[in-house]
Amino acid sequence: DAIPVAYLPNYDVQLARMMTSGVDVWLNTPQPPLEASGTSGMKAALNGVPSLSVLDGWWIEGCIEGVTGWGGEGDNRARDAAALYDKLENEVVPLYYGGRDRFLDIMRHAIALNGSFFNTQRMVQQYVVKAYLT
Repeated sequence: DAIPVAYLPNYDVQLARMMTSGVDVWLNTPQPPLEASGTSGMKAALNGVPSLSVLDGWWIEGCIEGVTGWGGEGDNRARDAAALYDKLENEVVPLYYGGRDRFLDIMRHAIALNGSFFNTQRMVQQYVVKAYLT
């Protein structure tokens, strides 16, 4: 079977900056278990961008609903799409436009909780301990 792949040639800091600049909410809706490593969402969190993502990959650990962002199940595409639009319409957008202080708190939590935990130091340490020292 063919596996659809998005490849960004010469991916570097500049391209990553363009992907995350000016982003208010990081939307990530892979079809589980087809999630990649999710490092762009981690990078967004470091920049204060909360995620609205399927609970897959790192976001299973990183999502604290309404604190670091918002999660969804990701096991039924039609139901998940409806739930995504519902969450955007009834939670995320009203909070962004009408609860700015609360939205800023979520941005701060994305940095403080996810940015401090999901980082390169942790990743390398886990690779060493789980892959090389076992």
